[in-house]
Formats: sequence, structure tokens, C-alpha cells
Amino acid sequence: MADTKREIERKYEADPGTRLPDLTGVGGVSDVVDRGVAELDAVYYDTDDLRLAAASITLRRRTGGNDSGWHLKLPVAPGVRDELRAPLEDDVPDALAALVRARTRGAALVPLVRLRSRRDVRHLVGHDGALLAEAATDTVRAELLAPGGRKSGRKGHQEGTATEWTEIEVELADDGDPALLDALDKRLRKKGLKSAGTASKLHKALTDTGRLPAPPPAEDGTAGGRILAHLREHADNLVTYDAAVRRDLPDSVHKMRVATRRLRSAFRTFRKVLDRSATDPVAAELKWLAGELGVDRDQEVLAARLTAGVDALPVTLLLGPVRGRLRAWDGAGRAGSRGRTLAVLDSDRYAALLDSLAALLADPPLRPAARKDAGPVLRKALRKDHDRLAARVDRALALAPGPDRDVALHRARKAAKRARYGAEAAAPALGKPAKRFGKQVKAVQKVLGEHQDSVVARRTLRDLAVQAHLSGETAFTWGLLYGREEARAAEAERRLPEVWADVDAGKPRRL
Repeated sequence: MADTKREIERKYEADPGTRLPDLTGVGGVSDVVDRGVAELDAVYYDTDDLRLAAASITLRRRTGGNDSGWHLKLPVAPGVRDELRAPLEDDVPDALAALVRARTRGAALVPLVRLRSRRDVRHLVGHDGALLAEAATDTVRAELLAPGGRKSGRKGHQEGTATEWTEIEVELADDGDPALLDALDKRLRKKGLKSAGTASKLHKALTDTGRLPAPPPAEDGTAGGRILAHLREHADNLVTYDAAVRRDLPDSVHKMRVATRRLRSAFRTFRKVLDRSATDPVAAELKWLAGELGVDRDQEVLAARLTAGVDALPVTLLLGPVRGRLRAWDGAGRAGSRGRTLAVLDSDRYAALLDSLAALLADPPLRPAARKDAGPVLRKALRKDHDRLAARVDRALALAPGPDRDVALHRARKAAKRARYGAEAAAPALGKPAKRFGKQVKAVQKVLGEHQDSVVARRTLRDLAVQAHLSGETAFTWGLLYGREEARAAEAERRLPEVWADVDAGKPRRL
């Protein structure tokens, strides 16, 4: 994997010839050290239709300075990006291309813009001489490139294909205190500098030359506008977490799985807005993807639950090699899981799913209700989700404790999650009533989730007990853990009626 650096910076507009104001004494800065001038030459790559730029992602090949090579910058938060670096070579490195594959979806990465910068660098250091931040004054010339990496126009560049500007950039040192940037910002603004209106040099080049991709359509108050905005948000989350999963970032698999579930749930809840004949095939593939991603996540969650159960027991009740057997079970369950996940993300089936989702959002299959005011349409959809959930809860509570009730409670849990996701999708249009409904059904989902986790845990504990017995070990501890899980499930079943009463008393008729 490419080297990674967290980049936290602020950018400011500057007139040609602007000098960096004196920053000595600001936020612990003891001295400003002149590090000289560097000549930088960078070519930025993207698809012809600017899919990376639309996501505020930059990919460049740069020479000059002390970090020549390929740089991929992925947005994390305003003013914060992760920069992944690879050695200098002619073509886009495979490691970086893989991280944007969900964005490019098979489209070629081609040279887009050439930026040549004269960078005047200053190091801001503390009393101990340690680097606190780097401030640079950049004089930049950007040129759009024609296919093949050539300048636009027969004789160099034409009007609208080149732009020049000066900017000041302040970047925090590794492990630096972000409060320093706030202190420096006050000094720079006091000296008349204004925050840059663009997040990156590429963004400014595209803005100045009129090439910046158009943003998604603004919501128009219709049901279709609200649901499409929701779908676009989570489709973008899906491909954002694709890169995070490939980088093996914490909780990334879970977040990607949630994005697939939210998309699928919206297709089902808002069937009056979107044509099922178009969304059902995509929803089926999203279900497949969630299932593939869930293999590793479910193992992780179950292992954490069982380990916590073992940790909670007095050592006198840990009879036999309990921890060793649990570690062996977890290791076998996780063996090859990351490789399987990456294989799914590199598969033709996943690529086809991304293409289908992009096509659906580009030309959405809207039904007549999509053109109506969002309020009445979304309220009706949430009421149907409530009624479905109510029927499943009532059925489950009417059954005697046992396997049939366990299955019915699991089906109610799925309905609660769907109702919650629907409420959260509708909340921007319906406001506090939808937020309140979403919070109430989330509480129901939590209780039902605790019950289902116990059902799954008991299956595994029984298997571990059988394995221990067949190996000549005592199964006492596994039986004890099984009994505790039974008690947790019984408590969840006891709490369900009172938690459900809060939802039912507030009937979503009041939405």
C-alpha cells in the first residue's frame, strides 16, 4: 500500500508579489525559517468527465521539491485530506488506481491539468526548534491539457484554457495541534488575507477555466427531490468507504455495509417515488454486497461479544482452555476474510452494481408521486413502515418463547431498521416528527438487535461446547455462558413491550 500522510491545511488568496506576514510569536511560533524556493511541475489525472474532481479527489504526478512522485488526496473533512504517495513512474500506480476504481468505474485516467508552481517555503518552528507548520507562498500557472497530455489549442493555449494566481498555504506539521492553524488564521486575516474559495489548486484551475463539474441538482421540495438527494448521499458513501475498506481503515467494512442497506431500504420504503421494476434488480445486488461484507463484520461482532462474556467471568469459573479455544475459533472464522472482501471489490459483479447504481441516479425511474410535495408522500411511506413493524411485533409477542418467536423477532428487527432508515431519509422534509419517530424505532431496533445477537451467540456457544466435549474438555464454562445469553435474550423480550409502547403511543399519524 502507498505511504499515507494526513494533511491539515488552510489556503488564502493573495495578490501577485504578496509576502508572508511575520508570524513570529503566534501560537508558540518562536522563529520563521527560510527554506528556499522550489519549482514544482504537476500533472493532474482524472476521467474525461471529471469523476474524481466531482468528489474533491486529486491525483497527480509531480516533480520538483522534496516529495516527487504520485500523490492521491482523499478528502476527510474541510481542510483535512489523506495524501497517499507512490514512487515516480510514467503510469498511474496500480495501488492508487485501485483506491479510485469505484469512482472511475472502468473509465481511463488521463492527463487533465498541468500546474507549474514557484513555491517560497517558510518553516514555523517552536522554542525547541521542532517544526510546527509549513507556510508557503505559491505562484501558480495552470493549463488545461488536451487528450494525450498536450496543451489545449494549436499554438499553446486558447482563452479559457489557462489561469494564473498566487496563494498562501499553511500546513500543520505531523501530529501538530490544529489550534495553531486557528491562531495563524487570525493573524493572516488581520493582515488582510482572505480564505481561498477553493479546496485545492486543481479545483481553482477547473473553476477559473469553466471546467468544474456541475453539482447535483438542488432539492426542489418534491418527494423525488428528497429521495434522490438521500440516494446520492449514500451512493457516494458507498464508493467513499470502498477506498477506506481497501486501505483497511477501522470500521470501514461496517460503514460500507450500512451504506448498501440504506440504499436498499430507501428503494423499498419509497416505492411510490421510484419504479420497482428498475430499483428491484439494483436492490438485489445491494443485498448480495451487504451479505459479502457481512461475513467479516458479523464474525468481528460475535467474537467481541463472546470475549466480553469470558472476560466477565471469575477466573474460578474458567474451566478448561476456554480462551485458547475461543481464539482458535475466531482465527478460523477470520482466515482469508480480508482477501475475500478485496476479491469482491475487484469482481465484475461489483463493478456492474456500481454502473447500475450510477445509471439509475443519472436517469432516475421516477413515478408520478415523485413530482408531488414531499410531505404527504413521505408521511404515507413512513406510516406504512410503522404498520408493517407493528404487525411483526404483535405477531412475535403473540408466540410462545422458542425458535418460532426468535425468527419472528428477527423479522421485526429488520422492519424496525427499515422504518428507522426511512424516517432518517424523510427527516429533512418532515422535521422533528420524523426525527422523533426515527429515534423511537431505533430504540426498538436496539432491543431486538440485542435479542438476535443472543440467538446467534447461543448457536456458537453450543458448537464450542460440543467441540470441547468431543476433545475431552469440560463444557461447563460454555454452558454457563449459554445460560447468561439466555437471560439476556429473556430480558430483551421483557423490555420489548414497553419500548414498543413508546412508538405505538406516538403513532406516526402525527407526522
